[in-house]
Amino acid sequence: MNVATPCDPQEYEASMQLAALFFLQRHQAEHLGNDQLLFSRAVQHLTGSLEVPLHISEKLVTRAYGEMKCRSKRHQLDVEASSTSVAVVTDPSSGLTWAVPVNLIYERIINAADNRRLRLVTP
Repeated sequence: MNVATPCDPQEYEASMQLAALFFLQRHQAEHLGNDQLLFSRAVQHLTGSLEVPLHISEKLVTRAYGEMKCRSKRHQLDVEASSTSVAVVTDPSSGLTWAVPVNLIYERIINAADNRRLRLVTP
């Protein structure tokens, strides 16, 4: 299937990320407990059906996956209040705000021994 790409690369990426998000949402119930397979299928969908290059597909599916997982959560990152060393997280419904040092996020989440990362795996 040939897909005409818009002239604006940001618009193209946004539309392909949206396609990835819709794919993830449609097929999530088929892969309960196996997000890795869902992730891989979404990448294959973008590369195979929409002819998105693999490296771009992986990036866009990663973003879409994060968006899908966070949509049900009400907490948000306050970008304007955050800095390079502190992430400010807000809960709009309760009005609560938390300032979390970035180094703490790195130590406890990113660099944690049990951190699982999504990677492309062919079934």
